[in-house]
Amino acid sequence: MTNLRNACLLAGLLFSAASARAGEDVPTREHLVPPGAERAYHAWHYTPVVKVKDMVIVSGIPAAGPGSYEDKVRRMFDSLKRQLELAGSSLADVVELTSFHTGPTDAASFQAEFAKFGPIHHEYFPSHYPAWSAVGTSALLAEGAVVELRAVAIIGSGRAPKADVPLPTP
Repeated sequence: MTNLRNACLLAGLLFSAASARAGEDVPTREHLVPPGAERAYHAWHYTPVVKVKDMVIVSGIPAAGPGSYEDKVRRMFDSLKRQLELAGSSLADVVELTSFHTGPTDAASFQAEFAKFGPIHHEYFPSHYPAWSAVGTSALLAEGAVVELRAVAIIGSGRAPKADVPLPTP
């Protein structure tokens, strides 16, 4: 399976290179930085938001600053919303999330954290949930951060989502 995947990736790269040589429209990568976050680009050498065609990639946003765990997490999701809007996208367009959590050290402590994190996540993603990977980690770059979140969105994909998922049987 890995060899097939590698062959498909190589074919895609070769097609992209051939298209570029043939003068076809090559996607432009647009670097977007929220006002006040210019240091991220110039000092830390990363882009908070990258847009390629209809795909938007949002770099890790820390849940840090003053307040409770819940306050920090809500600010993080609010920041995600603003960064998506900077690229012409919205939370409804998010197709993938990756969250990094400093608190949990095992499955039981992850469950305890998700008892607090889950309801907040549901406020921002009430239906048509994105794919999501949650990872435990020992430290994050932002001091006092309890979580960091990165996201991928496809502009317009939230307009008419489909989810025919039956409820689980008891």
